[in-house]
Amino acid sequence: MTGVKQPGETRCQWSAGDPLYESYHDEEWGVPCYDDDKLFEFLVLESAQAGLSWITILRKRENYRRAFANFDAGKVARFNRRSIERLMTDPGIVRNRLKIEAAISNARLFLELQASHGSFANYLWAFIDGRPLQNRWRAMAQVPATTPESDAISKDMKKKGFRFFGSTICYAHMQAMGMVNDHTTDCFRHKECATLGASVRPSPK
Repeated sequence: MTGVKQPGETRCQWSAGDPLYESYHDEEWGVPCYDDDKLFEFLVLESAQAGLSWITILRKRENYRRAFANFDAGKVARFNRRSIERLMTDPGIVRNRLKIEAAISNARLFLELQASHGSFANYLWAFIDGRPLQNRWRAMAQVPATTPESDAISKDMKKKGFRFFGSTICYAHMQAMGMVNDHTTDCFRHKECATLGASVRPSPK
């Protein structure tokens, strides 16, 4: 679908007013994603966001891409103590040691899930039978911060050792990766993402 806002159309209130936010909202947010590379990218970015605003992370996105080997999970998984010290001096990312260490350990766990499930997408999407959940919120105030699905995913990932991926961060990840369509009904992307969701592949096996 186009992702191009036409005259007279509106977008979700949270994205209006900032060109970077608007571009992200129009082109990425809510689009069903089964690409492990992008799922890993957002796993890194979402975990970095904990306690911060998402726009802060979006503005650092290209810095993260450079610092974290173009979001290559295999390369990030091989980062060592020297890599951590290098990242701690990088002003382009969030210099939080715990978050940096988590990104590396999460990469290793990500690779394990790829190996055991065929892809990380297979693992993640199986929690909702492979198809996006379609909501019809009229206002952003109705959109929840967590859901039973995000609780279940976060609990399972935490059990496997993932860090900085609590239920709130997990639900933000689900929204970003189109596992759930949380565009408000007055937003031009709601119908477009619903159409995309109706055409995605069946439940992973």
